[in-house]
Amino acid sequence: MRVAIADRLNRGLGLLRSFVIYRRPGRQRALRRLYSEFVGPGDLVFDIGAHLGDRSAAFAALGARVVALEPQPRLLRWLRRLTRNQPEIVCLPLAVGRTPGNAKLALSLRHPTVASLDSRWREHLRTTSRGFRHVRWEDSVTVTVVTMDELIRQYGRPSFCKIDVEGFEVEVLAGLSQPLPALSFEFVNGTLAQALRCLEELERLGRHEFNVIAGEQRRYAWPSWQSMESLRQWLGAGADGIASGDIYARQVASN
Repeated sequence: MRVAIADRLNRGLGLLRSFVIYRRPGRQRALRRLYSEFVGPGDLVFDIGAHLGDRSAAFAALGARVVALEPQPRLLRWLRRLTRNQPEIVCLPLAVGRTPGNAKLALSLRHPTVASLDSRWREHLRTTSRGFRHVRWEDSVTVTVVTMDELIRQYGRPSFCKIDVEGFEVEVLAGLSQPLPALSFEFVNGTLAQALRCLEELERLGRHEFNVIAGEQRRYAWPSWQSMESLRQWLGAGADGIASGDIYARQVASN
């Protein structure tokens, strides 16, 4: 009985934390400014790891059609509730990876933002990142996994793709066989080797240039976009000590 009450309390606190972070007043304006560089009316966007759909809402406000993927059942219910009056947002109970199939998604009741399909990522961060030392993944759910290529075959090629999948970013990109105009993926200090592997996957797809946003900020770290080699060097030197953030990549036309 006490365990059940504690679990309900942790779930409630975790959901409240997500609302405070991602659905607070004023956030949407900054998100729309950021993404207006990549997204316009009639565009298609993939939101992989949509969580409570703050970015999906921003993409839709810019006139895009949005395919939002969220494999956590409880968050998916909230995502559908929050976007029920936005028919341009399609919410799917799916994860994305290298190959289609099923996988076990580890859930943290108090920290739903760090649900992950990658057990090595979870264990590594618990020893290398102070912010993860007290995170527990005490539940799990089996989820359906599709590939980016499958999504493109069904919905079309997106103008932009946001990837936030807690250590599974390499697997998402490995399931993509064509370049996209632009995308973003999360990085976490303590597992920067994962980000470097993401760069290898992008290099396989073509030429890109890059910029970085630290944490939940809405401004780029650099005044100009950087080459892949510059980004590699930055990551190899420790990413300026930034705890986490997002790497933005945009395709560069071949000469």
